[in-house]
Amino acid sequence: MEEVLKVEKLTKFYGKSQALFGLDFSVKKGEIFALIGPNGAGKSTALKIIATLLQPSGGTVKIGGLSLLEEAEKIRKVITYLPEDSGAYKNLSGLDYLRLMADIYADNKKEAERMVDRAREISGLGIRLRDKSKTYSKGMVRKLLLARTMMATPMLSILDEPTSGLDVVNATEIRQTIKAMASEGMAVLLSSHNMLEIEFLSDSVAIIDRGQIHEIGSPADLKRKYKAANLEEVFMKVAGSHKELR
Repeated sequence: MEEVLKVEKLTKFYGKSQALFGLDFSVKKGEIFALIGPNGAGKSTALKIIATLLQPSGGTVKIGGLSLLEEAEKIRKVITYLPEDSGAYKNLSGLDYLRLMADIYADNKKEAERMVDRAREISGLGIRLRDKSKTYSKGMVRKLLLARTMMATPMLSILDEPTSGLDVVNATEIRQTIKAMASEGMAVLLSSHNMLEIEFLSDSVAIIDRGQIHEIGSPADLKRKYKAANLEEVFMKVAGSHKELR
């Protein structure tokens, strides 16, 4: 299957402090790839580098064959990024927000209209899109933002804690949307602290701690290797085996 994202020997320093120590992984077309680890492990740093928001200190990142260091502007046209703390413009209606974002993404008016139509469907918010987003629940805002993230049908979607703080119903609906978009060929790179969510969504999982990846595999393969009933047990065993690093 076509490789969308290729990360090799990725490193990152903040001054004299090293946050990433040579990460290596890849994500294929239609694959949902999860990067999981404890707080401070380097997940968000890696996601921000891949999203072109941070410069790497070393290594290479290629998306669709494009080099992050040399072709960041081109990469921004084929990826989208949803950070954990993202928000919408509260005084705009959901629909006006989507139209604003579509005008930024699209090359022409017709394409923008297609994006908005797609976002309406993805969001599932129906007539509530006419209301200002300040009247939305947290789950509704997250659905709106996910629709914004995916309406441009990116080659790669980067999602940081996509269902953080949501109730079961809203979280389930967002997970189903992510699954559906991946089934259409979009590659997804995500991070979450919810191990049940990761197990449900992911085709592949990388466990990172202190800026290093210690395991990569499918949830089923990792559970089999560590004789674990679920991914949470795998996570605890891997994190525990490398506790001297923390």
